[in-house]
Amino acid sequence: MKMKNFLSIADFSEAELMHILEVSIQLKKELKAGGNKPILQGKSMALLFQKASLRTRVSFEMGMNQLGGYAFYLSPDEIGLGKREAVKDVAQVLAGYVDAIMARVFKHEHILELAEYSGIPVINGLSDYNHPCQGMADILTILEEFGTLEGINVAFIGDGNNVAVSLMDACAKMGANFAIANPAGYDMPENAVAAAQAFAQISGSTLSFGNDPFETVKNAQVIYTDTWISMGQEAETEARIQIFQPYQVNRELLSAAPKEAIVMHCLPSHRGQEITDEVQDGPQSRVFPQAHNRLHAQKGVMACLLADL
Repeated sequence: MKMKNFLSIADFSEAELMHILEVSIQLKKELKAGGNKPILQGKSMALLFQKASLRTRVSFEMGMNQLGGYAFYLSPDEIGLGKREAVKDVAQVLAGYVDAIMARVFKHEHILELAEYSGIPVINGLSDYNHPCQGMADILTILEEFGTLEGINVAFIGDGNNVAVSLMDACAKMGANFAIANPAGYDMPENAVAAAQAFAQISGSTLSFGNDPFETVKNAQVIYTDTWISMGQEAETEARIQIFQPYQVNRELLSAAPKEAIVMHCLPSHRGQEITDEVQDGPQSRVFPQAHNRLHAQKGVMACLLADL
């Protein structure tokens, strides 16, 4: 499979996404069996961060290391992307030093500009529009749990944010049914919904949008939530906590869902806000296996980009 960049799940077909998942699963098995082959030996990746992260940094650094490559961290202060130095200049400079760029940014336009001017593979580690690396870890987790994605009912409870966009794209591409319950005014982006509806017509999945979390989870096999306050929204904290309180994933909400439902969260979580301790630490939680799958899913992406698997 020949990949140029990994910017959005929407850019790939169902078959291409399944191929990445299959590579991820194989690499995960190899690691557990004693270690991965150094298929990325001699390859290097710059990890460009505007936003802090535990999972993104550690999973990419460890993933490259386990595959025989080298990754290094560039902090916000070192680069000043779009401020100290123009994005297109950063892209062209890094292209002369490394084989790939992973960027975690505020503005999605910066991801697109890096890809346009670098000429080397660019991986979207998060933007304000989407979070495709998280989306791949999410569908890997669902696939491992249920053995399939086709027909699985996924319910997202909370803000129609970047994580929700990539999860919706993944479901629409892979034949899973996606439903979201959010407060009025915190809807999914209209352009993302329109694109996902087109994908769903091909795959046969259904997309549902509403405001009632109890109605949304009643047939759900997967209940997913995320923080109510993303980075850059700190000024809205008090207002958001009040508005989103009815959307907490707690024992009462789980009781409205099928008994086999699992709970997912991309982390970091704000325990006692969007999710309770009882749920995050409970038997239905897959939060930490999901977090660990960031490593395996991203290794699949890196292998397909840099080793042409």
